[in-house]
Amino acid sequence: MRLTLKKVLQATVLVSLFSLSSLAVLRLASSMKTETVDFGVNSSNSKWTGRIALVDTASPEQESDQFRSHNVEYSPPVTSASSTTLDDLFISVKTTKNFHNSRLDVIIKTWFTLAREQTWFFTDSDDEEYREKTHNHLINTGCSSSHNRMALCCKMAVEFDTFLESNKKWFCHFDDDNYVNVPQLVKMLQDFSWQDDWYLGKPSIKAPLEILDRENMPGKISFWFATGGAGFCLSRSLALKMKPLASGGKFISIGDKIRLPDDVTMGYVVEHMLRKQLTVIDKFHSHLEPMKFLKHSQLSDQISFSYSRYGQEMNVLNLDGFNNQIDPYRFLSLHCLLFPNFSFCPR
Repeated sequence: MRLTLKKVLQATVLVSLFSLSSLAVLRLASSMKTETVDFGVNSSNSKWTGRIALVDTASPEQESDQFRSHNVEYSPPVTSASSTTLDDLFISVKTTKNFHNSRLDVIIKTWFTLAREQTWFFTDSDDEEYREKTHNHLINTGCSSSHNRMALCCKMAVEFDTFLESNKKWFCHFDDDNYVNVPQLVKMLQDFSWQDDWYLGKPSIKAPLEILDRENMPGKISFWFATGGAGFCLSRSLALKMKPLASGGKFISIGDKIRLPDDVTMGYVVEHMLRKQLTVIDKFHSHLEPMKFLKHSQLSDQISFSYSRYGQEMNVLNLDGFNNQIDPYRFLSLHCLLFPNFSFCPR
């Protein structure tokens, strides 16, 4: 009996020691984890190493926190479990025939070359010149060329329906005055699953928008919306939930009912009708922000940029590079800062 008890005690001690050793090993392994950044592109076909584009340098034609939504804030995970790649994106750019020459050329020369197969331009007129320049990625929506809410919602409706038909995992909308840092866009989306409901963007107001509830007067409705001029992204999971409400031209009807433009209507559908929340991504930037205050050291980490003119004053990035006559919007200079291997960039 005494011998048996002795063996039991020895076994108990051994088990305890083994448990402690296992715990120590697990803790050591956990402490050794490091975050890795992967654009999600097979290394043999990768277009980026760090932030430098590995593109052919022959010719441009050959070169390929102050806003918060409720309590939803973007907090990057330690590691990314998403398998999102560039090819999973559907990137739409809203434009108009009047701006093809003044706005699209710089996009086509710069960031479009990094996402040529994934980016589509939605306009309001046929244009053979720009159809060729965009490699047949110019879509005539048939919408009005005016800038009223009906015309804007009309184009957004076509963008949304075209995305649904594409079977891509992410819908990312931008305007024709945006520069898109494509690698950073892909990197950001890798932190989110397209199979969950995500509405990613940045508001331009400091409080939720409040409007009249026209179905329950004099009640009011409040919701956040991502500013279209900074860009926003929707996951396919959320888009499919929106489909019964907003596809097939229904998006236009909703915008007409609430009497507000396309980006606000998008927020209304997502936040009010579906009760999903906007997740704020501060790396999106619109022309409503003073571009000159963006820190030079942080530009490579941002997703989108813009520009605007107020009288004689230009709201643009404060960047050295090309002179203002060649690069009034500073997008050429920005592109060469991010991707200096392009052939038009100074050596």
